[in-house]
Amino acid sequence: MQMMKRRDTKAWMIQVWVSFGIAVFLSGVGLAYLPGADLDRAFMVMGYFFCLSSAFVLAKTVRDEDGASAGLRKADTPGFKYVVWIGFFLAMALTAWGLFRMDINQTYKAFLGVCWLYLITTVFTLAKTLRDQHEAESN
Repeated sequence: MQMMKRRDTKAWMIQVWVSFGIAVFLSGVGLAYLPGADLDRAFMVMGYFFCLSSAFVLAKTVRDEDGASAGLRKADTPGFKYVVWIGFFLAMALTAWGLFRMDINQTYKAFLGVCWLYLITTVFTLAKTLRDQHEAESN
């Protein structure tokens, strides 16, 4: 008996991409108009990119680990998983520290914080959706 391949609906795919786009746009606007010193702005832009990339890598690593436990693919080395998790938590902690220590209006900090967390959550959803689509098309 062949298992039926489940695919995400077009509405879900649109919602995921639109949410990610909104998160990137709002984060970009917040960072573009960030008051304060140039060094603070540069730190926050780098922090957002570090968080963004490390969240994609973490999502892939967790998904690969799940596939490895099911015997579908080879597992990553323990050292690699350690680096991925440390990198993600370091990115999140340093970005939070940078946002907390900035000498800007609390409302602006809250806006940046919400945009940042929205961006991270949409990254995990987008990564999962893209991986599901890839697996559905390759089988």
